[in-house]
Order: sequence, then C-alpha cells, then structure tokens
Amino acid sequence: MFFPEARVRVYLYGQPVDMRRSFDGLYALARAGFAGDPTGGDLYVFVNRRGTQMKVLYFDRSGWCVWAKRLEAGVFIGDWQRVQTQEIDCTRLKLLLEGIEPKRFMKRYRHHDPMRHQSGTSSASAVHSNQCGGAALGPCVA
Repeated sequence: MFFPEARVRVYLYGQPVDMRRSFDGLYALARAGFAGDPTGGDLYVFVNRRGTQMKVLYFDRSGWCVWAKRLEAGVFIGDWQRVQTQEIDCTRLKLLLEGIEPKRFMKRYRHHDPMRHQSGTSSASAVHSNQCGGAALGPCVA
C-alpha cells in the first residue's frame, strides 16, 4: 500500500460485508458506519462473512481505490462476535492482511506497583500470573 503510516487512520467495519460490492456500495457503508468523511484519505476495511476476503476502500484525491485480498487458507477474522466497528492502527491492519488475528494484546514490561506488596501475595507470582495468564499467542516474554 502506498501511504505514510503516521498520517493515515484505519477503520474496520464490524459486520460481514457482501464482497460483490464495489466502490459505491463500500462508500455507502463507510459513510453510514463511521463518523468521519470517507473522502478524507482514511482507509476503510471490510471483510466477508466467512472471513476469507477483505477489501480496503481509500480515496486518493483523484478517485476511489479498492484493494482486495482473498486468502487461500485460513481466515482474516475467526469470530464475528468479538469484532466491532472501530479504528485500528496500521500494525493491526498489517496483521489482518497476513491472516493473523491476535487474541490478546500483552505488554512486555509492567511498572512496579507498590500496592501489591501490601496485599499479602508474593509480588513475583502476582506479576507472573498477570503477564502470562491466558496468553493465546505463545510463551510469555518477561
């Protein structure tokens, strides 16, 4: 994609979309589903019901662009119950384009919380359980 990442906003449409829609149909969805003006240069991401096809709508000052991708194996979105119409960052868009859907975002570093020492639990086990509990993407990096 040809855009400077720092200035572009990306919006994910939170419902399945019929991929037969083209420029006008996707523009109508973007205009109805998001608060901003779709002609402002932002990216609008649409995914089909099975999660195997994605279209990105973009206005580039002279006209509409639609980028499309279809996965041969896997899905962009595995569970539509967790998806909502929202703004996402460029990193998450890149992950979606690769077919990677993170289950949970983890921070690699947590600031020391002095209140944990007063609660009676050992701080090492409390910090370890908060960082690693339920991680869906693999082992914890401390």
